Amino acid sequence: MFLTRSEYDRGVNTFSPEGRLFQVEYAIEAIKLGSTAIGIRTPGGVVLAVEKRITSPLMEPTTVEKIVEVDRHIGCATSGLMADARTLIDRARVECQNHWFNYNEPMSIESCAQAVSSLAIGFSDSSDGGSAMSRPFGVAILFAGIENGAPELWHMDPSGTYMKFLAKAIGSGSEGAQQNLQDNYSPDMTVDDAVELALNTLKQVMEEKLNSTNVEVMKITPEKLFEMYPKTEVEAVISKLQQ
Repeated sequence: MFLTRSEYDRGVNTFSPEGRLFQVEYAIEAIKLGSTAIGIRTPGGVVLAVEKRITSPLMEPTTVEKIVEVDRHIGCATSGLMADARTLIDRARVECQNHWFNYNEPMSIESCAQAVSSLAIGFSDSSDGGSAMSRPFGVAILFAGIENGAPELWHMDPSGTYMKFLAKAIGSGSEGAQQNLQDNYSPDMTVDDAVELALNTLKQVMEEKLNSTNVEVMKITPEKLFEMYPKTEVEAVISKLQQ
């Protein structure tokens, strides 16, 4: 006789009779409560745009960081539990610096994503001599970077799965945003077109009105590498979308 679902979701490594890991599925559901993040790859670079939820007028918006620099050629956007995100981003930064130190070359974006996913999947065992984590990380990450002059976009989820994308949305509005990206993405679009598409997509899925305070935009190009969009430029794009 099979146990109930509540019995199978107590153990982080316990498969249900259907072959499901409920704890991992719960972590993926936690991401759907997080703010929406969008990544778009173009021939000229990668754009990341993220919703910043300002829950109180007394909150300082600049302290809400959803897009971070991992290395000069890699940037990340996160959605989900921010405490978990900081742990994974710190691992990504350490791995990139170790790679620079050992090989005197930038770490590939795929290798960076793989190193982070190895930590994310660490709930499954304690073979390194330490104790296993009590639960999966409740965060999804978009890795945007430049490798050998070519832009790349990778996505990683709590199961430790990482895949390459042309355009990807994560977070609470990810379903509607992903559909909009599928309808409007073009492989030959410019970086400026990608910024407009990303902000227009956020405008459709966000509950609050779009402005330069509640969104962050970053572009990473072969010429300038990691570069955050200033508020004035974000406002200019938003004004253009409202015309």
